[in-house]
Amino acid sequence: MKLRVTAISYLLVAGVMALLLVLSFHVRVGATADSVALLKTTGMTCSSCADSIVSALKKVEGVVATEVEIAGGWVVVGYETRAVTPELLARTVSGAGYASSVSRVMSPIEYRQLSGKDIGRTAASADGCCGMGKCGMTQQKKTAEGRI
Repeated sequence: MKLRVTAISYLLVAGVMALLLVLSFHVRVGATADSVALLKTTGMTCSSCADSIVSALKKVEGVVATEVEIAGGWVVVGYETRAVTPELLARTVSGAGYASSVSRVMSPIEYRQLSGKDIGRTAASADGCCGMGKCGMTQQKKTAEGRI
């Protein structure tokens, strides 16, 4: 009887361990950026422009974080070098309608030293519009939608 209980216990433990092993392959660990690309980008005028760029870059495998600084014309992208190149990131932004080129590539540590923040932790504000109408949002439409 004791031998039977011990055998069942071992089978139960082995079954649980096998289940945990199988499930561990289905858990995706959050991606982390191992490189940061600084893209000089022109044509951005408002938050809709920034949203368009962020949306385009989110579709690229390997992109971990994106920050857009409209006023300075910068797009900062944290990415995984095994999955994407900085040139592809610039082409993606250009494909979204904004001329873009790689200005600099650095490590996340270098980015932290230069900017004082971690990539993806504190995104630059993309609020507001210049009023030039390039985003397709008139002042009246923004007011009606509650954006102002």
